[in-house]
Amino acid sequence: MSKNSSLAEELLPGYCIRHGSSLDRALLVKFMQLTYQEMFPSGDFSHLARTVEQYFSSQTPLWWVEEDGEVGRTGGGENIELSSPHPPITPSPHHPVACLWMGNAINQVTGDRHAHIFLLYVVPEHRRRGIGTALMQYAEDWAKKRGDRQMGLQVFQSNQAALGLYNHLGYQTQSLWMVKSLYGDC
Repeated sequence: MSKNSSLAEELLPGYCIRHGSSLDRALLVKFMQLTYQEMFPSGDFSHLARTVEQYFSSQTPLWWVEEDGEVGRTGGGENIELSSPHPPITPSPHHPVACLWMGNAINQVTGDRHAHIFLLYVVPEHRRRGIGTALMQYAEDWAKKRGDRQMGLQVFQSNQAALGLYNHLGYQTQSLWMVKSLYGDC
């Protein structure tokens, strides 16, 4: 467990997870921008601040993953640059290397509320270490504890790494989100 937060718990060896708060809005926006910039490098994602402002609440919990302060660093410490006025994120025992933001959705067939993953992001230097899988299990456990019978998420079809993880964990396509550009530029 990290010594810098008594509310943190071990997620997996070398990493702890802690609950975020409303004070983390700017950091959540940064992490959202990071995930979209990986998929669409030339995009301007400043509008994501409005998404966080509209949807982040006590009903949409946020968790951060940090390296345990007692673990040696292997590849951490690089700055994560953003094309925004925000300073870079530097992964360290005191800065998150991953996040999970949960929300709520309604099953349009049954009318049941269920958990929905708004964001799951692991900084590149910490990928392929089991963090994404551990966060998905954490999310599923949280959803089960509150009585949800299913969990949903949205993933870009071009994000093959995420699709592989979700398929491996048993997620199946239930519907397709389709778009049509009205001006020929999708």
